[in-house]
Formats: sequence, structure tokens, C-alpha cells
Amino acid sequence: MKVPFTKASACGNDFLIIDGMHAPADLAEFSRRICDRHNGVGADGVEWLFPASDADIHARLINADGSEAEISGNGTRCVAAYLVSNGHAGKVAIRTGAGVKHCELIAREEHRFEFEMEMGKPQVGDAFSLKVAFGQAHGTPVSMGNPHYVVFVKEFSSDWQSEGAEIGRHHDFKQGVNVEFVRVTGQNDIEVRFYERGVGETQSSGTGSCASAVAAIAAGHVNSPVKVHAPGGTQVVRWTGGSVFLRGPAQLVCGGKFFG
Repeated sequence: MKVPFTKASACGNDFLIIDGMHAPADLAEFSRRICDRHNGVGADGVEWLFPASDADIHARLINADGSEAEISGNGTRCVAAYLVSNGHAGKVAIRTGAGVKHCELIAREEHRFEFEMEMGKPQVGDAFSLKVAFGQAHGTPVSMGNPHYVVFVKEFSSDWQSEGAEIGRHHDFKQGVNVEFVRVTGQNDIEVRFYERGVGETQSSGTGSCASAVAAIAAGHVNSPVKVHAPGGTQVVRWTGGSVFLRGPAQLVCGGKFFG
């Protein structure tokens, strides 16, 4: 079996984009193999594309560990870049597990794109604490169609990845949770580290950037728009109480065939 793929990256958060016509019976097992960074192509997840009746495409996201996620903001933006590169107009509607998301092309230079994406209305809960092995974590739950737990810190712990992993599998989160450690650096700036459900540490996260910015705005730490700085790059989040808007880059990296 030879499966054609396109690899794309949004601020270092990388995805493989594959037409659903090539989908095997066991999506989870195949996605794990192709996402393996040593024996596969390597990626944080696979965006499988299928026809949609209410959008331009239906994108199903399978994480690198084989679990299915509702949505990735960065992954959805990569799908939009893929569609535009194949002749689609600059406004793209993509069905995800968290509903239909609309991406608008802002700029393009060959295989590099910039989109603004309407992410929908967030759900912000009351902050609460968790008892964990490293002490106590205090964070704010935010849903962007997928679950997040946003922890504000003065400095990033040298062992933040282990802390994120422990929070992510805490029994209070029945379906797991994406964890963000957020450091406020200015009235419109935050720095974030991401530990994502089903993946682990990532260089960036679209929904995580939105959750972090929304939590910071709701707490009065920053004002909209918010620049979200991550190891993989910077995205901009706008939120004034309604829908969240996320602006950031997406790059088509390469294409090929996986000898699955």
C-alpha cells in the first residue's frame, strides 16, 4: 500500500494531510505508524480529509498516539493551506469534530500562507486546583471545542513537561486535557508552553493559544488582541466576548508516498 501525503506545519505544529479515499480500516494504527518520527514520516497528527455536505471538506484529526481529537486550530489551518494550494478560493469552510470552522486567507508567498480563523465561542470555567505529585496545580478550564487547563506561572519549571503530563492524565479530566503553562509578558503578550492530549509537548497549538489568551483576558491579565509566543512561533488571538479569532501561519513542507 502506497499512501500519498502532504506534510504541513503551523508554527512547528506539524501534520500529515491525507485524502480519506486512502483511509485504511484501522485509522488509529495507521496514523500511529505514519506519525512515528523514526520509522514513519513524523508528525503530531494526521488530518484525514473526507467530503462534507455543509462545508468544503471534513477533516478528522487522529493524534500521533492514535487517539481522535475534536479539532486542532493549527491542523485546520494547515488543511486550509492545502486546499488553497490546490486551487480553492481564499475563504475555506472546514468541518471538524468541534463544528464548521471558517478560514480566511490573509497572505500567501508560494507555499507559505497566513490565515485568520473563526474558532467559535469559548467556554471559560472557574479556576480550580488539583493535587498532583509535584504539589498543587491551579488552573482555569477552557473549552475551544476541545478541553484545556490553563496554568499561569511566573517562570516555566525546568520539568514542566512532566508536570503537564501528570495534569493531563489527572482523574478529574475523564477524557484527558490539553495543558497550557502561561507567562504574562505584557498587556498584549503571553508566552506559552503546550502539553497536548494524545501528543505530548508541541511547539505550538492553535486551540491552546486561544484557550491561553481567553483565560488571560478573562482574568484581566491582558487585553485583546493577544500575541501568543511559543517555541514554534507567534500567533494572534482576538476575543472581546463573542467568537475567538486566531491568526497565524501555515506552511506546506513536502509531499510523498508512505509505503504503509
